[in-house]
Amino acid sequence: MSQPTEQPLQVAYSPCPNDTFTFHAWAHGQVPGAPPIDVTFADIDVTNGMAQRGEFDVLKVSYAVLPHVLDEYALLPCGGALGRGCGPLVLTRDRATPADLAGRTVAVPSELSTAYLLFRLWAAAEVPGGVGEVVVLPFHEIMPAVRDGKVDAGLVIHEARFTYRAFGLTCLADMGAHWEDTTSLPIPLGAIIAKRSLGAPLLRRLAEAARTSVRMAWDDPTASREYVLAHAQEMDPAVTDQHIGLYVTEFTADLGEAGYAAVRGLLTRAAAEGLVPPLGRDALVFPA
Repeated sequence: MSQPTEQPLQVAYSPCPNDTFTFHAWAHGQVPGAPPIDVTFADIDVTNGMAQRGEFDVLKVSYAVLPHVLDEYALLPCGGALGRGCGPLVLTRDRATPADLAGRTVAVPSELSTAYLLFRLWAAAEVPGGVGEVVVLPFHEIMPAVRDGKVDAGLVIHEARFTYRAFGLTCLADMGAHWEDTTSLPIPLGAIIAKRSLGAPLLRRLAEAARTSVRMAWDDPTASREYVLAHAQEMDPAVTDQHIGLYVTEFTADLGEAGYAAVRGLLTRAAAEGLVPPLGRDALVFPA
């Protein structure tokens, strides 16, 4: 008698190169023993909202959204984006100082993004009186908005680190550098979460599938090339490679002690400033 077919889990992650590189093998059924998945591509602001509404089984979200969703979702210890020298940037048209942002309009990719959380922690220390209006835009619209004078500054993520000069923009401040200088910890950016209701055995299979998928991508970087470039929004292949090199790190395979310390440090500091709800004692513990 044949075994029943395992139903695919509903998974959402971004079309960015780090995610498509990391999950290529799993998404294409190449990870032995991995649960099958049905992938939806969505910008991080969209997946953050999905998590808050309890949609999808597995999601890539901002670490900043974790305090709002950890009752329903568990943080997987792998698959996400943490690193060094990879933080969000604040860009302006003209050379400026942090004090020049006081009362100004700033575009951000999401009010629940880790980038915005890092920005708020930085601005509290560096911008007297605080910024003015905050406007949420899809990340690929932020640099054109700054260039065209629609906003005074923009908080950018992803490959914008490599391309902002082509828009004639100037880097006012590096949020990651500020975080690393003040904490000596890596920068937590994007997390992989899965519904706790799936149960501990399946959650452990998911973590192992994500870990194996990224290791397979490292072992044969060419295997994912077509998949990555097909979803890279016309990104130059050289920039795609830089993007992957910067955001797919050892923490993608395993958060480890330093990774968990970075996540706890960010969310504890943000909670102390009243920016996010406090974490429960065991909120980050992955089912054993």
